[in-house]
Amino acid sequence: MTGRSEETDRVVGLELGADDYLIKPFSQRELAARIRAVLRRTRPDQPPSIIRLGSLLIDTAARQISAPTTPIALTPLEYTLLAFLAASPGQTFSPQQLLEHVWNSSGHWQTPSTVAEHIYRVRRKLTAHDVTAPRITTVRGFGYRLDP
Repeated sequence: MTGRSEETDRVVGLELGADDYLIKPFSQRELAARIRAVLRRTRPDQPPSIIRLGSLLIDTAARQISAPTTPIALTPLEYTLLAFLAASPGQTFSPQQLLEHVWNSSGHWQTPSTVAEHIYRVRRKLTAHDVTAPRITTVRGFGYRLDP
């Protein structure tokens, strides 16, 4: 906001990094509209509500996972684990990271074998529905990742 109304002043202000340039006097309605416009431009993109990896379809809005023809029944924790891995396919997560992000816990309260057991259960359910891709891969000595 400034009292300088020359074109060169406006251009310099915008080139120096201003998102907008408002000259005095101004109306409250115009200021509010300009603030809303800037906020619309700066909102983070919403993650997609449907994640499709191989033959697996994950609907994050409905919290449902389905194979090519049928829904797959997962417990809430199994769903959260699979959806977390699917949000970053190919990225490897340690058991400690999974405990923090999926369980909202830490290695002090739960053991990494908890993660291993849940990974085993999710793999078994995916295999029972003939889902061959994506698959949860064990990265020896570090953790797990979802390979598309």
